Amino acid sequence: MIEARRLHILRAVADHRTVTAAAAALYLTPSAVSQQLTALEQETGRRLVERGAKGVRLTPAGEILLVHTNLVLAQLERAEAELAAYDKGAAGTVTVAAFATGIALVVAPALARLADTAPGIRLRVQDAEGDASLPMVLDRQVDVAVAVEYRGAPPADDPRLTHVPLYAEPFDAVVPVTHRLADAREVQLAELAKDPWIGPYPGNPCHEVVVLACENAGFRPRLEHSSDDFRAVVALASADAGVALVPRSALRGMDLTGVVVCPVDGVAPTRRVFAAVRRGAEEHPLIRPVLGALGTAAQA
Repeated sequence: MIEARRLHILRAVADHRTVTAAAAALYLTPSAVSQQLTALEQETGRRLVERGAKGVRLTPAGEILLVHTNLVLAQLERAEAELAAYDKGAAGTVTVAAFATGIALVVAPALARLADTAPGIRLRVQDAEGDASLPMVLDRQVDVAVAVEYRGAPPADDPRLTHVPLYAEPFDAVVPVTHRLADAREVQLAELAKDPWIGPYPGNPCHEVVVLACENAGFRPRLEHSSDDFRAVVALASADAGVALVPRSALRGMDLTGVVVCPVDGVAPTRRVFAAVRRGAEEHPLIRPVLGALGTAAQA
C-alpha cells in the first residue's frame, strides 16, 4: 500500500529537483526525504529517482507514478473540502501570497469584502512574486497564490493546480520628460531599442513580460538598472537613467514628476493575473469564498 505522505515527497522532489530543496520546502531533513523515497521505492518495487551531480530526476517509473500522484493528491484535496463542507466549516484562516500590486488591487479589497460576507474567514497575506507564490502553494506553505502568467510558469491545465483568471492589464512606456519621444501619443517599442532600460530582476514575472515584448519588437533590452519596486523604476526614469515598461495599475497614485507615461503602439505587453490553489481545494468552504471575493475585487 502506497502512503500518501510519500507521494507528497515524490512531487516535491520532482518540483525542486534536489533532495535538499524538497526537504527545505517540506520542513524535513534531507535524510528524512531520502528515507521516505527509499520506502516508496520499496512499496512500489520500482526505482523512482536517479541521483546525479546536478540533483535528482525521476525515472520513467517515477514519471508514471507522478501522473497518478497529481490525481491522488487532488482527490485528497477534494475529500478535505467535502468533509469541511459537511462540518459547515465557516471559520478559519486562509493564507494568500501575492505580489505588491496584486495585494493593493484585489487582495486588500477582498479582505474587506470577506469581513462583511464571511466574517469567520481570516486572511493572512504574504508579499511574494508569482514565481515564488506558486511553489508556495504546491509546497502547502500557503493556500492561495495571486500570480502573473510568465514563461516557465505552470500552465492553466497543470494537473497540480486550479487557475482562476482575475484580470489583465497593459504595460505602459515610461520615459523621462527630456526623452526624444516624450511628446509622442503612443510609443513603438522598436524606437526604444537603443535606450538604456530599467526593469525588474530576472525571475520576476514582469521581467519576462518586458523582455518578451522587446524581443517581439526585434531587440533585447539593455537593462542598466534593476528593481522589483516600480516606484524605484519610475524614480530612476525621472532621473533620466533610462526607459521602462510598467503595468498600468502600478502607476496609480505614483509621483510621476519627471516622466511621461505613453501607451504602447499596437499590441501592448500585458500582465495577466490569476489566482491559483492546489487542484481539488477550490471547493473548500474556506477557500471558495476567498476566490469569489478576489474575483469580485478584480471585476471592480
